[in-house]
Amino acid sequence: MPKPENSIQMAVIGAAHGIRGELRVKTFTGDPLALGDYGPLHDKDGRAFEIVDIRPAGTVVVVRFKGVDDRSAAEALTGTELFVDRSALPDEEEDEFYHADLVGLAVKDEDGALIGKVAAVQNFGGGDILDLTLDGRKGVLIPFSRAAVPEVSVAGGYVRIDRHAAGLIEDDEEPGPEGFDMRKSRPRGPKDAGGNR
Repeated sequence: MPKPENSIQMAVIGAAHGIRGELRVKTFTGDPLALGDYGPLHDKDGRAFEIVDIRPAGTVVVVRFKGVDDRSAAEALTGTELFVDRSALPDEEEDEFYHADLVGLAVKDEDGALIGKVAAVQNFGGGDILDLTLDGRKGVLIPFSRAAVPEVSVAGGYVRIDRHAAGLIEDDEEPGPEGFDMRKSRPRGPKDAGGNR
């Protein structure tokens, strides 16, 4: 079967599970059990994977694919990324975005000045986080919230961020405890240890 033209990654195959060809699969779908609802999945070379059975297992799902009948065949698939064609996905609702659409967008500040680009979208369990490259610095993480990112224009090719709400501007005017000047303090820890350990 030919490789999809506009593929979106939906999952990645993890380790084998048991001796009958089942695999642990990490999904990137809103509902992990919905992975089978998108039709056949494909790897980067176009090989098709049809889901025969799927069940939850902690933070992943356990999947049995058609034609994968033993542990050896399952182990050979570890690390395989699974994709679907973009046309198989439902249209986004208002204020919903596919991560793949956000990656690569330009980043503008409050004044509309171009300051970087979106490198990735992460989620470590506490909500989506934009991984930005700003002013030449890689790995700048900001929450993907309405306050920090008040405007997203996929069609326009940019996101607009509020630097203050995103935590990118330190508020030097904010007073600390009485008599304590944050700018003059040294890092915590023994003086001879050079600060934090």
